Amino acid sequence: MDNKLTYVVGENIKDTKLRDYLKYTENLSSRFIKSSGTSGKISVNGKVVKLNHRINSVDKIEIDMKKDEHQNIEPEKMDLDVVYDDMDLIVINKSSGIVVHPTRGVPFGTLANGVSYYFKERNENCIVRLVSRLDRDTTGLIIIAKNQFAHMALARDMQSSDAGVIAIQGKSAQGIDMQDKTFEKSYMAVVHGNMENKSGTIDLPIGKLDEDSIKNEVFENGQRSISHYEVIDSFKNGDLVRITLETGRTHQIRVHFSHIGHPLYGDSLYGTSESQYIDRQALHAYKLVFPHPRTGEQLILQSKLPEDIESLISKLKAES
Repeated sequence: MDNKLTYVVGENIKDTKLRDYLKYTENLSSRFIKSSGTSGKISVNGKVVKLNHRINSVDKIEIDMKKDEHQNIEPEKMDLDVVYDDMDLIVINKSSGIVVHPTRGVPFGTLANGVSYYFKERNENCIVRLVSRLDRDTTGLIIIAKNQFAHMALARDMQSSDAGVIAIQGKSAQGIDMQDKTFEKSYMAVVHGNMENKSGTIDLPIGKLDEDSIKNEVFENGQRSISHYEVIDSFKNGDLVRITLETGRTHQIRVHFSHIGHPLYGDSLYGTSESQYIDRQALHAYKLVFPHPRTGEQLILQSKLPEDIESLISKLKAES
């Protein structure tokens, strides 16, 4: 495994502080730069230097990411559906009924426990760094970073003040132009009723009216929340809808579609329990598009609909 990041300083760089170059030219976070610098992990032309070291064009910067890391997550053997795996990240297709990270109430049996075992079994000295999350009963793709750099880069690229589908600025660790790269998270949902418009955008603010409630709601003073949708298939009593998020609020899809009168099938929190159709909300995170943190290569990852949603669709077709 290559545990080093390498940068060759570009033209027209003269007498520039290493800290400033890494932050403003290579777009690394201040936290990552400080952590690497204070632990003696950054070298220029083969010599370990401090962050106020002055660099010039053609200088070779190397950041050693090798760390002895520990995490208080008990490794548990688990059948994981691994969609993608390399030195920097892993993408898992999560099953329903699985909590993503241990909590006081659910300390074991989580996805993080299974991933921790996966790393241990392969002798990978990694801790579980979640880049994205899904509700217990939402299925689909989740990104987990294997090192501090990948987590920093992926989280940075995914976040925006009000946009989840964003243009990625700057360059990758290898100097690859990432100006036109995007970060896209798309879902499939089965909703009640037929949408009036076959495609459109739901732009409604979401938040909590009651801080003690687990439910989010649409209300005027909530955070701006944007969901783009397209109807993929229609039945007598429902639609199969593809949704791409432009913001990532908690329960955003479930709240938005319930509010406009099309709650998800099986959503007991924002709709109705419907065990005759499905035992959980009919929501699947089926597609991710994002630039690889190290290479800048655009990754396009997909997973098929799980069996319970396929079964629901079959039932709705039979009713049509």
